[in-house]
Amino acid sequence: MALKGLARARALYEARDDRARELKAQGKRIVGYLCYFAPPEILEAAGLVPYRIRGDVRQRVTDADQYVEPYGCPFVRNTFDQAVKGRYDFLDGVVMAHSCDSVQRMYGIWTHYRPAAFTHMVNVPHTVTPASERFFHRELGFFKERVEAFAGARIDDRALAASIALYNRTRELVWELYQLRKSDPPLISGAEMLEVLIAGGGLPAAEFEELLREVKAEVASRRDGPSAKRARLLFYGCINDDVTLIRLIEETSAHVVMDDTCIGARSFLGRVTNGDDPLAGFVRYYFTGFQCPRTYRGTDRSRFDYLIHAARQFQAQGVVLYILSFCDPHKLDLVDVRRYLEDAGLPSLVLEDDYTLTNLESMRTRIQAFVEMVA
Repeated sequence: MALKGLARARALYEARDDRARELKAQGKRIVGYLCYFAPPEILEAAGLVPYRIRGDVRQRVTDADQYVEPYGCPFVRNTFDQAVKGRYDFLDGVVMAHSCDSVQRMYGIWTHYRPAAFTHMVNVPHTVTPASERFFHRELGFFKERVEAFAGARIDDRALAASIALYNRTRELVWELYQLRKSDPPLISGAEMLEVLIAGGGLPAAEFEELLREVKAEVASRRDGPSAKRARLLFYGCINDDVTLIRLIEETSAHVVMDDTCIGARSFLGRVTNGDDPLAGFVRYYFTGFQCPRTYRGTDRSRFDYLIHAARQFQAQGVVLYILSFCDPHKLDLVDVRRYLEDAGLPSLVLEDDYTLTNLESMRTRIQAFVEMVA
């Protein structure tokens, strides 16, 4: 019997790349993308299969040390290490965006040592101004032209509109699942939610939509969901594409009821407006509206209002701030975000990791103490 709902999401999460490899064997062309600034809607509209490149905290970085220094972003180094070891040999293309200097540098090294049939770097400005919005609009135009050349045909306006509508439906379904985390106890745990989102990154958008509908139907009617716990927490920070840490937090008598991370709510809130100029809609969604610390928005701490609002909306009693070593954008924001949370009456706990989770037990002790403090 075929798996459905949460069981299917877990199987896809554990299998990681199996579905993409199946599609590759069926003749589909798979294009991996690192970070969210190169709209996957454009790839889908061209008949390609977007695949979100991930690392693997279970695998030590070894081969990448021959090419890059050890003090770079550990997540980026891990993904490149996976590529060097052959994990991503099924990819027909690799797309990256200048989300940070580590990714920019990795693109050159990756495409030199592990070249694919199609490679592209999307330049993304670091400040939000009318000029930078025009620049990013032009960059997306270049990206669309390159994708069309690789696909061998122009992207039809109707196909692009259909792709945008499909991705908007997945965003709406994700947000509907998030709403089911507002109850006490939530109907879906933070670990379950993350498994669904990570699984979706390896699927064509239509299959992800189907999975989300299955999960929503199951969760909305479940009677065996998460049990009541002492604390409700919001999880904020860098890339987190493994459920181990969220599971650990939820084992310490806490619910992770909301998040603000690269693979979590940050990537799924809102929708792309598809008017006469779809690229302008992408600029608004993926650049001006995307709340990532890599984009400078001034020094006013009100830039974190959305975080306070999310904590209040989901009745979070505290915030876990997850920071990767050498992630300068998140670290530069750390002091301000902690003070702003404190001013709003929200205690916070900082967890720093090198994308190995080798310090998991020391994290457990600190998380248990934090839960006792906020509960």
